[in-house]
Amino acid sequence: MQITELLTPYYEVAWLPWAVQYFFLAGVATGAALLVAYCTWGPAHSTRQSLLPALVFTLAISAIAAPVSLLADLHQPARFWHFYAHFTPWSWMSLGALLLPVFVGLSVAMCASWWLGKSTWMRALSPLLVLSALSISIYTGAEIMTVRSRPLWSTLWVPINLMLTGWLATVGVAFVLQRFMPASLRPDLQALQALRRVGLTVAAALVLVALAWALSGIAGFNSSYDAALRLWHNFPVWRTTMVGSALFGAIIVGALWRGRHRLGAWGYSLVLGIGLAASAWAFRWALFMGVQGVPKYGAGLYLYYMPLGGDGLLGMVGMAGLCVALVAMLSWALEAFPTRSQHHGSAAALS
Repeated sequence: MQITELLTPYYEVAWLPWAVQYFFLAGVATGAALLVAYCTWGPAHSTRQSLLPALVFTLAISAIAAPVSLLADLHQPARFWHFYAHFTPWSWMSLGALLLPVFVGLSVAMCASWWLGKSTWMRALSPLLVLSALSISIYTGAEIMTVRSRPLWSTLWVPINLMLTGWLATVGVAFVLQRFMPASLRPDLQALQALRRVGLTVAAALVLVALAWALSGIAGFNSSYDAALRLWHNFPVWRTTMVGSALFGAIIVGALWRGRHRLGAWGYSLVLGIGLAASAWAFRWALFMGVQGVPKYGAGLYLYYMPLGGDGLLGMVGMAGLCVALVAMLSWALEAFPTRSQHHGSAAALS
């Protein structure tokens, strides 16, 4: 008889909680970019134009904050220049080092054009911004999908779900942030209802994607379904997580549906927006931190203890503080230096 003893090495997690913040903010930014580009072409005084300031506000904050969390997730942020000094075109992470600055630059340019009242510039930038936003959505999803050793990551359903949940978070974040804008720039109730319909459309797409994922798994074409089924059968914590996620998602969709009559209430839109954003954030936490706790080879689960320092809780609080600071600064700037459209509106009112 021979005995083979397997030793489990100790190693750091591949993705830190910073990655959850980055992929969340990147998803919000891409969704905001697509909606900004769409609303840019709306007629004057239309619903789309009423919604545009809140979406620009959302785009500015998320596009600025996202790269900060990405740099922090690199473990040694000062080495980011290695992506450019040693460019590897077959690596999605290396490609992202080129795609992300382009997206951030176009986003800032779009926001500045809106602030200056340059609608012609905005319409010229909108096709480029759409292409750039889609490239970020593809790159962030592909960056995870290329990890073949984990069936829960190595599937086309991951980038699709990242895109849809990110765009659903855009709706939620816009619901929250529009409350902190100057009263003259806040979207009217009709515009908020249009944003609610966008959320319902994305939620319906998520439900269809979930059904398609399950059906493809039952038919034997999707290994990630088999991996998720194993987690369901073997680990109560994952079973509780999956059931809780489904219930929370149903509550959020129900709140979106009932928002047709209650969206005008200040507290309702605020809680609804926080719930939408929280659901997208929780999906990323389960995808990154939860899946890393599943052994590639072996039984059981690895226990993850979130550190309290910069790589864990303190970093998450710091990123939230950065977003709050950006909201405060941009709100003050909009009050102190109104957009050109606000100047025109004030002049028309005085005349």
